[in-house]
This record gives sequence, structure tokens and C-alpha cells, in this order.
Amino acid sequence: MGSSKTSSDVSDSSSSQTEIENHVSASPYAEGEKVLAFHTTCLYEAKVKQIEYKHKQWRFFLHYLGWKKSWDEWVVIDRLMKHTEENMRVKLSIDAEFGNEKNARKPRASSKASNVARGRKRKNDSLVKEKTVVLPDKLVNFQIPPTLRKQLVDDFEFITHLGKLVKLPRTPNVNDIFKTYFDYRLKKSGPIADSVEEIMKGLCCYFDKALPVMLLYNNERQQYQEACPNDIVPSAIYGAEHLLRLFVKLPELLFHANIEGDTLAELQAQILDFLRFLRKNQRAFFLSSYHVQEDVENSSDKRFCVTHNIT
Repeated sequence: MGSSKTSSDVSDSSSSQTEIENHVSASPYAEGEKVLAFHTTCLYEAKVKQIEYKHKQWRFFLHYLGWKKSWDEWVVIDRLMKHTEENMRVKLSIDAEFGNEKNARKPRASSKASNVARGRKRKNDSLVKEKTVVLPDKLVNFQIPPTLRKQLVDDFEFITHLGKLVKLPRTPNVNDIFKTYFDYRLKKSGPIADSVEEIMKGLCCYFDKALPVMLLYNNERQQYQEACPNDIVPSAIYGAEHLLRLFVKLPELLFHANIEGDTLAELQAQILDFLRFLRKNQRAFFLSSYHVQEDVENSSDKRFCVTHNIT
């Protein structure tokens, strides 16, 4: 009952094996290599345990250094960066900026540490009063497109390392962007449910409330005081650069809002569609360079690109 293979079968098999081997040899990361891995906009040290090429993309099985094996996971290439001194400086700066110093190397060895969600970004302990820590599987998942994730990191570099700010007021502002999206959906889908407009209004309200509390870097606060006096709302002054930061914080904000399942699923779908809309209009909505407060422009400011390994 044995079966035989023809020479063409053997040839095809050999060709397939050669193709796989060629793919493996071209892997940008190696098994056992120490890397930095993105979770939202935070970076964590990890080690590559396994590699596979599947569905025309690389996938890497990571172990997060200092964390239990239960946190091991498969990630795609746009979640990874080379473990270099320069990238480590960026990681530590991000940790410090977002009050994430405790996660700079590894969590404490207490039993409570095992319940801390990897990648959870807390500005300070006062923002979350509950003793119960939010686990990742309890949060709504918003996959920010890689080009927008790069925008977030470049935004961080412009402001914290190069001393530049977004020149205000922005055009288009956040209100303009939401209106443009609503008009786009109306044109694309015809008459749409009122819920889409309500979701946009809700996100705008979230932005206005969250910006002064958790969306500003320290060196942007004086600018905020000058740009938004009295009854001026941030959504009329700020643009896409600051709006994008909202979607990093939004999963936790929505968790504490106790939104019902069906409504939350609809909200998630609309937000993912909106993020795709931002990505398609990235050149129109986002600045390519920021403003130097002393009005001195430096054409070499684009020298830094923390996500040079993202494809």
C-alpha cells in the first residue's frame, strides 16, 4: 500500500523547501536574539524563541524578559525593534515620560506583579483608583496601523528630544477631522445610522477631557495654558498629532466606562474604521515637522527614526 513520488513531485518539494530556507535566511531577527517589542507605544525587552514565515509575513514567538512564560506570544515584524543602545535610550525615555519606570527592566517579583497587564501605560497611580488591575483580555483591542504607530514615536521624538512643539492652532483641527470623516462615511455608505455621528461626538468629548490630563508631554503644558484659555476647547485648537495619542489611552478609558457588549463592539468597529481613515489621509492631517519655539528651523531634525525596522 506504499506510495511513490514522481521526479516532478520531488522537484517541487525541493523547490518549496529551498524557498522556505531562503525566507528563513532572510529573517531580520534570529532565534535567541534579544529585541525590543512594542505594546501600544511602550517598549519591552524580549527574546526571540521561535521564528516562522506564514501567510507571506514573518512571525516571532517572544518571551518578555522578567515576565512569566504565560505572557509569551507571537508577534509580527512591525512590533519589533533592534536592541541597540540608541533604541534603549528611547525606551527608557518613554518609560519615564509615561510614568512607566517600574517596567523599565522587569516587574517586581511579588504575586501582584503577575496580574499586571503587559504594556499597560499609566500616567500615575491616581488615574486608576481601583485595586484590581486591568488585564489585556479585558480591554478593547485597537490595532493602530504601523505608519500611525511610527507617527506616535516620531511625535515623541520631536517634542521630548528635539524640543519642538506642534504649532497651534492646527488646521485641520480635531473637529474638522471628525467632520471630514463623517462626510466621507456619508458619501461612501449613503444614509448612515445616527450612532456613527454620536460616536464621533463622544470621541471628541473624550479628547477634550483627556488632553489636559493625560495626552500632553510636560513641555507642552505651558503651550496648552496659552492656547486654551477659559472656554476654548482643545478640539478647536489641536489636530491629528494629539488626537492620535487618544487611541493609546482609549482602551483603558472605555473599560472604566462600563459600556455594554453590543455597544462596545460597534464602537470598536467604528474606531478601527476611523484609524484606517487617518492612515489614508496621513499626509493631509499630520505635520511632517514641528515648530521650534525660538523660530529656528533645523532641516536635520528627521535624522532620528526609532521605527526603522518596521516594514
